[in-house]
Amino acid sequence: MKPLIVLLSSFFIAIFVMKLITKQYDVALSGRIAMSAMLCFTAIGHFMFTKGMSMMIPQFIPLKTCFVQLTGVFEILLAVGLLIPKFKVISGWALIIFLILMLPANVYASIHTINYQKGTFDGHGLSYLWFRIPLQVLFILWAYNGAIRIL
Repeated sequence: MKPLIVLLSSFFIAIFVMKLITKQYDVALSGRIAMSAMLCFTAIGHFMFTKGMSMMIPQFIPLKTCFVQLTGVFEILLAVGLLIPKFKVISGWALIIFLILMLPANVYASIHTINYQKGTFDGHGLSYLWFRIPLQVLFILWAYNGAIRIL
């Protein structure tokens, strides 16, 4: 829920500021600014909740802590890339692929009732997916519309 709040509030702030500065609305740029803010916000979680996020990765995958931290760095790189016109399309596609690849970790965490913030097994369980999967689809569509389709 928090990433959605960051995404939407950042979007409305960005669109308002863009209107004040340029006297016109730039929905695509405001969308990329919002997605970048959301990615930076979620990247922070990779460093604050490393233990819990490591629990979201299946046992057979080695170096889970490094993987969580690297994905946090990758989210920051994507956030920057979305704001650089030359890299927005490739960053948009990379973000879409990243979001698709991360969905199994959310399914795994739901099945095992992982609470990534506490690093415990008392999470929301499968009911979490009723929110997370549509949210993931929204992020994918947002990235596509803001960084790829609107050139």
